[in-house]
Amino acid sequence: MITCIGVAAAASLAACTSSSGTSAANQQSSTLQDVIKRGTLNVASCLTFPPFGSMDQSNKPQGFDVDVATAMATALGVKVHIIDTTSANRIPNLQTKKVDAVVCNFTTTAERAKQVAFSDPYIVAGEVMLVKKDSGISTLNDLGGKTVAVTKGSTNGDAVKTGNPKAKIQEYDTSSAAVLAVKQGQADAMVEDSNFLNFQAKQDPSLKVTKDSVVPLEYNGIGVPPGDATWLQWVNTWLREFNTSGQANTLYKKWFGVDRVFPLNPSY
Repeated sequence: MITCIGVAAAASLAACTSSSGTSAANQQSSTLQDVIKRGTLNVASCLTFPPFGSMDQSNKPQGFDVDVATAMATALGVKVHIIDTTSANRIPNLQTKKVDAVVCNFTTTAERAKQVAFSDPYIVAGEVMLVKKDSGISTLNDLGGKTVAVTKGSTNGDAVKTGNPKAKIQEYDTSSAAVLAVKQGQADAMVEDSNFLNFQAKQDPSLKVTKDSVVPLEYNGIGVPPGDATWLQWVNTWLREFNTSGQANTLYKKWFGVDRVFPLNPSY
């Protein structure tokens, strides 16, 4: 009788152990293992937003975000597959597991973090001003009576008026049209993402980007599927090596023409 109970108990324990072991194995399954097994890292990037992402003359993806994704794949020992996406599709791409990561000028916000997970910042942007080098404009205080070009639908116009009520706001349909307005003298300054404006200044030596930030800094991270702590930990660990080695700044300067303007870690 005692032997029988012991056997039953042992069987029951074995069953529980087997079930627990299976559960633990399932919990350990991660995008990290999937990527390594597959041999390919699938990354969504926006290829209509140079210099973050675009297509070269051979119709191949290029840009800062593309290089970041490629560096990730190299560290993993796998190939990279860049999938073109739009801003609106970044979160759905992760939720449906169409991609393993999103590297696409993805600003981290508490609202977005309800749906996806974010890595530590890999690039930081300020909303700054693009002006002509001989304009004499350096800060918001210099915009009194000046015409400031902004893109329709953005909050930049309100931010400028808050900082300097005497500034004149002129809206344009696209960022490229606003840049052209500054070049042609139709506007004295343009307010936009600092990384984008640094790229514009690199293309035209008559332009410069001011250091004065018009709105609070925006911290961009790599988006990954929610609930995958192993994958997120690897991405963050790799990012630390990527940033401290100087590789990140080298790529940044390659595409934007200047060293990083803002530190990656927020200060309060």
